Amino acid sequence: MKTDDFINMLASGTVQVDRHALAKRFSIAVLLGLAASTLLVMVIFGVRSDLNAVATTPIFWAKIALPLCLMIGALSVVMRLARPGVTPGSGKLLIFSAVAAVWVGTVYVLTGTAPDERVAVILGKTWRVCALNIALLSVPGFIAVFWALRGLAPTRLTLTGACGGLLSGSMATLAYCLHCPEMDVPFWGIWYVLGMLVPTLIGAVLGQRWLRW
Repeated sequence: MKTDDFINMLASGTVQVDRHALAKRFSIAVLLGLAASTLLVMVIFGVRSDLNAVATTPIFWAKIALPLCLMIGALSVVMRLARPGVTPGSGKLLIFSAVAAVWVGTVYVLTGTAPDERVAVILGKTWRVCALNIALLSVPGFIAVFWALRGLAPTRLTLTGACGGLLSGSMATLAYCLHCPEMDVPFWGIWYVLGMLVPTLIGAVLGQRWLRW
């Protein structure tokens, strides 16, 4: 076979790549994850009865801000890591900043609380189930995010899996805020973060196996 014929044969087999494939896959994953987690909250736990009133308070939006910032940061990082040879980017700063902010707020609130009341502020009324509920609500988003990742080409599998797990956990926490009655920053700084840490760790472990290509 002549060289020119060989080149023409290879060129004829090219397939155009969708430049927006990555954005499309993650858009679907995030929409499905948020929708499924919200539906589960409404069906299993129910939306808090005073949501309309509490939604007018700044503290409620501060509570929403934690998982929302983590979701945006994790989505930014995981979309970059889904391509080979790409660094995490600035999204990691948003993740660290959100966690740091809630922990600073936790310390501030606790220092201004009477010593005999601090445990009650940390535990709230739902500490026994909060982290578990968030972890369970993250399952649909976890499946959707890993579906998106398996169609791409990550190379840093552990980190990518961890960020994918954090993305699913933050989506679940965002939905859980519609039900959760806890309004104290120390509660979020411990139990919300712990609930999101569970899918993050699971994603880090499974990333090595599920994302290999």
